[in-house]
Amino acid sequence: MDPSIQNALAISPASPARERTIDITTTGARTGRHHRIEVWFYRADGEIYLSTQPARRDWYANIVKNPGFTFHLKHGVRADLDAVGTPIRDAAHRARVFRAIIADLDQAWNPAGIPQPVEPLEQWMAGSPLVHVTFTKEALI
Repeated sequence: MDPSIQNALAISPASPARERTIDITTTGARTGRHHRIEVWFYRADGEIYLSTQPARRDWYANIVKNPGFTFHLKHGVRADLDAVGTPIRDAAHRARVFRAIIADLDQAWNPAGIPQPVEPLEQWMAGSPLVHVTFTKEALI
């Protein structure tokens, strides 16, 4: 993988909001049309995830129905990476990742000015989508 892409994906809790902000293009669950939206990505245990504070999201329904999507880097480097999203439904896995996300966001200087404290783990577990991102071999060349 290109080193500039690796650097863009290597966010940490110290990374500002702009470095976490990407676009994704999903295929609509009902319409079959492509939809491009802005989201944040997170790293936990060295892996990349998509999530949001507790809420229902169309992008999640799209990935559940059509797992292939495009992960668009746009800060520091521009790249369109083919990816596959896997919804995480296992409670222990979800809890481990959400704890990392909450710790990342629940800092005195949090990266996006999200009101503190961040919603508790129970709310994330009950109401937040969680998708593990795997890049295709073609995206890694």
